[in-house]
Amino acid sequence: MDLMKKFSQIVSGVFSPLLIPSYGTILVSYLTIMRLLPLRYIWLGVGVVFMLTCLIPIAGIFALYKAGFVKDAGLNERTERTVPYILTILCYLGAGFFLYRAGTPLWIDMFFAGGALAALISIIVNRWWKISAHGAAMGGLTAFVFRMAASHYAIYNLEVWMSVVVIATGLVLTSRVYLNRHTLMQVLLGAANGFLCVWLLSMIQ
Repeated sequence: MDLMKKFSQIVSGVFSPLLIPSYGTILVSYLTIMRLLPLRYIWLGVGVVFMLTCLIPIAGIFALYKAGFVKDAGLNERTERTVPYILTILCYLGAGFFLYRAGTPLWIDMFFAGGALAALISIIVNRWWKISAHGAAMGGLTAFVFRMAASHYAIYNLEVWMSVVVIATGLVLTSRVYLNRHTLMQVLLGAANGFLCVWLLSMIQ
């Protein structure tokens, strides 16, 4: 197999949109005042977020695939994305509500609301044109890290983390284009969609 193709597939899998909420939760748990929480509470939160935003959507997409409602479990056909995206939106909102009830700062909960809004916009756009979910997820994660830095929520200097997330976003967007899943414009607008939704909603405190 083409080495670059294999690398692109690995990058796409590691940074699947269904894993990004968990990554964001881990980052905020260790880079902000949330780090002072007992470790068991941190990992309980990460576990619940992982279940709601990854395991449940995967189970739902698999069920839709087995039932014949979607032909491709990878959701590469834009016309088949609506129902899985709606499920994802509900799961994102559920995770945000769980953290809200657990007493996390509102700007953290808005990370999930921003993701849900980006998915809603993607549903609308996908009626006419394919937009990148990977791009939206990475754009949202980038906005989340930048928000921690810009609003001084972090207890560490985030220059390295900001660089890491920007580089990771570039790798993901490049991989999606290389795999012919999207055009350059589709991944760029997807990233802009995720970044703006999370950046703007995370202003709410």
